[in-house]
Amino acid sequence: MDSQRRTVRTLVSKLSSVSEAARVDALCQLRLMSKQDPQTRPVISEAGAIPYIAETLYSSSHTSQENAAATLLNLSITEKEPLMSTRGVLDAIAHVISHHVTTSSPAAVQSAAATIHSLLSSVDAYRPVVGSKREIVYSLVDILRCHVSSPPRTIKDALKALFAIALHPLNRATMINLGVVPALFSLVVKDGRVGIVEDATAVVAQVAGCEDAAEAFRKASGGLGVLADLLDLATAASMRTKENAVSALLNLVRCGGEKVAADVRDAVAFGALDGIRDVRDGGSGKGRTKAAELLKVLLGESNGTVDVALSSDNCSSFGSSRNHDSDSVW
Repeated sequence: MDSQRRTVRTLVSKLSSVSEAARVDALCQLRLMSKQDPQTRPVISEAGAIPYIAETLYSSSHTSQENAAATLLNLSITEKEPLMSTRGVLDAIAHVISHHVTTSSPAAVQSAAATIHSLLSSVDAYRPVVGSKREIVYSLVDILRCHVSSPPRTIKDALKALFAIALHPLNRATMINLGVVPALFSLVVKDGRVGIVEDATAVVAQVAGCEDAAEAFRKASGGLGVLADLLDLATAASMRTKENAVSALLNLVRCGGEKVAADVRDAVAFGALDGIRDVRDGGSGKGRTKAAELLKVLLGESNGTVDVALSSDNCSSFGSSRNHDSDSVW
């Protein structure tokens, strides 16, 4: 271990070298170490590497950016607190993501988005911190808007990051204000790849748990209609997609009350009801429960579940006990 620490300290010292070649070489070695040997991650963090690595994200060199972003991603697996507590790390990640169309390396953008998801995957307290970084949220949404030119892996990592951000209820209104709803529905309608649609609808279901969601869904080129289409058995959507659509509709009703419930009834009247029943009868445990609740709210159909009051008190954006429970199937 002592020799390992000496090696790491030597590499970290090279990160401040005036020689770009020396810096790149050190980054490459730290990237490999942090990937291949998890025990080196705290050593790298304790040696003071994180500020140097974060600063490298501003580099005009794609090679440097890529190695720095990948190293931060590796460190984020176990060194979440050091990353979150180091000044400038989130700003550097935001810089990379925000320039995804112009100057940033595509590989660095993908790693940066994946890092956001990794940081938020298990620590609730970090979600409001990242959600307050509007540049990060906006840039992740912009990756979805540019889905034609964005690599599929980057889109999936952006969706995972947005999903993690949306797990904090108070972030959902910010996401809606920054245009996440039309971006998500455009992705669902125009992309068509099963995995992308499944991930996008998982985020839709989370965002739907907010009082601002109903209006945003109405404006998003027939958002309710898109969800209804996904539940139409003729579309052959995956069970995971149908469960997410059910969760989204149920969350909209919970937050919007009877007025939204009436809109949802109209939307599902032609073809979608069979899809909801399909989820009730053949979905996962959580999916079956949610589908039964939705059918009871919309049609009075009972399947032994507890009734869901149609009031904003059930809206998870106001700190209910559901705050840290995912409302969608990831």
